[in-house]
Amino acid sequence: MALWTPDPTFCPSPRDAAGAPEEKLAYVAAFDRTAQRPDALAVIDTDPSSPAYGTVVGWTDLPNTGDELHHFGWNACSSALCPPSSSRA
Repeated sequence: MALWTPDPTFCPSPRDAAGAPEEKLAYVAAFDRTAQRPDALAVIDTDPSSPAYGTVVGWTDLPNTGDELHHFGWNACSSALCPPSSSRA
């Protein structure tokens, strides 16, 4: 049986995530409401000390219309990526 080993940069619980350093970047799903273009992933600078604070600093389009990144259901806490570690909350 495979052993799940969480990425060491992930927070093992929501409590640990709340106490972690603030993120410098936010990854945001972007989409065309008319569904004429593929969804995209926007990267926003969230570092208040950065000259680019609050602006889009990266953008990646998905390859196909209908990929529906906006329905993916991301979770804000990395503990969701390794269920056995979330019991330490």
